[in-house]
Amino acid sequence: MTNNLDAYLEDIGHYLAVGPAREEILSEIRSHILEKAEEERARSGEAALERVIAGFGPPRRVAERYLEGREIIAPAYQRHLFRYTSILFGFHFLFTLIGVIFGRSFVLFPVLFVPRMGVIEALLYLPAAFLTDLGFVALILYFVTQSKKDIKLPWPKFGLEADDIKLPRKPGALAATLAGLTFMLALTAAAVYVFTRHGTVFIAGLASSGEIKPLFTAEAGRSLSLIVIALLAAGAVSLFLKLFTRSRWIDVGSDAVSLILFGLILRRPFDGLFAVPISGQALSGIRIGLAAALLFIVLMTAIDLIKNLVMIGRGALVRRPPERGTPA
Repeated sequence: MTNNLDAYLEDIGHYLAVGPAREEILSEIRSHILEKAEEERARSGEAALERVIAGFGPPRRVAERYLEGREIIAPAYQRHLFRYTSILFGFHFLFTLIGVIFGRSFVLFPVLFVPRMGVIEALLYLPAAFLTDLGFVALILYFVTQSKKDIKLPWPKFGLEADDIKLPRKPGALAATLAGLTFMLALTAAAVYVFTRHGTVFIAGLASSGEIKPLFTAEAGRSLSLIVIALLAAGAVSLFLKLFTRSRWIDVGSDAVSLILFGLILRRPFDGLFAVPISGQALSGIRIGLAAALLFIVLMTAIDLIKNLVMIGRGALVRRPPERGTPA
């Protein structure tokens, strides 16, 4: 019978922190079980200990009942754990993307290390990075919990809180958004892959030797390719967020990023842009066409940005309570 009790206590001990508190809790549980077993034995005989152990419940549940504020990480920090992990992983993801594009490594000891790697290595690296970030944040919260001090942890606010997330009601809209997101992710991944292989996403064709013929000069092709990849990534992020909410702030952010990136394109002179031979008359027409197309896209994006800001402002005015002394 005692062997069963020892095995039961050993199972409970697996869910308790190592240290004097663990032995104290196990000793307390042993005393309670033996006391109840003595009471049962007086009424029903030798099988009392087995019945008491069965009545105490699964080892994990027993450990939770006896912790009494001695948790490894306080339950109140559960949301902090995932909030801080998501922020840290966001930086990890951003620097990983930059590292893949520019072929660089980044070190910010002890919270960030991004080695130089390719696209496939990055896809394998990111899940491990998330687990590392989760473990690092859990370690910090462990020390905060064990300090027994009333520490008010900061609560970084996002533009979109988890409580505001609501899935789109129409299945058709959700399916269309998912399809668009899948397409944008595939397009972004393809652009990043081509860029890492050839230094540009603008390819005019293949040379007789089998090498690619870039459409633009090396410096122009590299900078314009990075802008295109950023535009595709911004579109993918926007569609991902729209899976959870239809907030107009997503469109505002997407439009603002797009305007900045298109502005960078328009600031670049078109002289000496092409790496392939083009006749003077054709080149003049291409320049005019490109400038007109870019200006049209910028104009439409600016109109959409203004429209969304007006709608947000109108909604804020409708929700604002009337001032004191004025009729509602």
